[in-house]
Amino acid sequence: MSIDSSLVYMDNSSTTRPFPEVNEAMNSVYARQFGNPSSLHSMGYEAEKLVSKARKSVANLLGVGEDRIFFTSGGTEANNWAIFGSLRSAGSKYNHVIASAVEHPSVLAVMEYLKQIGYRVSLAPVDREGRVDPAQVLSLVGEDTCVVSVMLVQNEVGTVQPCAEIGAGLAQLGPRRPRFHVDAVQGFARIDIDVERWGIDLLSISSHKIHGPKGIGALYIRKGVRMHPLILGGGQEQGLRSGTENVPGIAGFGVACDIWAKISGEARRKMYGLRKRLMGGVRAVFPDAVLNGPEVENAAPHIVNFSFPGFRGETILHALEKRKVFVSTGSACSSRKSKPSPVILALGKTEEEALSAIRFSMSPYTAVEDVDNTVSALEDALKELAPWRRKLT
Repeated sequence: MSIDSSLVYMDNSSTTRPFPEVNEAMNSVYARQFGNPSSLHSMGYEAEKLVSKARKSVANLLGVGEDRIFFTSGGTEANNWAIFGSLRSAGSKYNHVIASAVEHPSVLAVMEYLKQIGYRVSLAPVDREGRVDPAQVLSLVGEDTCVVSVMLVQNEVGTVQPCAEIGAGLAQLGPRRPRFHVDAVQGFARIDIDVERWGIDLLSISSHKIHGPKGIGALYIRKGVRMHPLILGGGQEQGLRSGTENVPGIAGFGVACDIWAKISGEARRKMYGLRKRLMGGVRAVFPDAVLNGPEVENAAPHIVNFSFPGFRGETILHALEKRKVFVSTGSACSSRKSKPSPVILALGKTEEEALSAIRFSMSPYTAVEDVDNTVSALEDALKELAPWRRKLT
């Protein structure tokens, strides 16, 4: 099925359209290079070479050694593994974990589970822009703290967290410091990351957020960090993540990283410009719109989140969909739940503001015309919904 050229896709934080080169690479694997990388014959060797090449591409974009990249099924597995694997390798003495209050559900659900089974969990609050205070995070650290987990870019409101400051503070605690895990799924390729300088021990990334395929991601593990595997079996990924490798997905992931290595600077500048244009357009058509997240400073280039008091976000979403504009009301992992976003509430916003939130998210594919068409469709949708506004509050 071909893509309707008239539609405007503004939901790139949920998933992205694969680069054409990614599709070509994956199709080649499916058709001709479908051997098992663990097999000893030549077809297995060719598949293993593809995996090695992609691993190098991912590592190069992140700026780390290729032996530090361990492929997973995606960001959720990487986040789970970072936390559970650390706890299992650290021993019973370390029964405390720290995260921000606005982490992705794949981290917060782990935190809730850990509380239920007896671990001590601390959630650092955020300010009205969704940013944690590094000093407050560090103040929560105790002798029994195993992991501090803070995401790089908040996936609903686009806040860039002070990971460099947190990592520097943890480094001052000496060799017995807690491990520092960063969920970089929304920031990888779109935000500069310095794993070494920031003192990051574990970092999660996902392919389908950067125009690669779904079902493949990776966990960076700093050299010397002992990790317990979550999945046992044939001993793939240096014995830390068993299971036959997803060669088509890995190959596509590598190609996506190669492309981003060439376009990242230009793409970021473009998306920051589009973000500014979109914010101005939304405020022009609906002056009462409430920005959720940072204005400019500490803002990711691709995410804008507004609340529209008096309306329901879900209602706006479907009104925009009728006009071939696709947005979201929050994290794709929980957007089907008709509850106010806990992330928006954590910013100190009201329940009405949380229920009326819409997330617009862009990519290198997004054009100026897409932004302008989004604003026009929003204006038209709000006018259509205005008579029902009182009933929706």
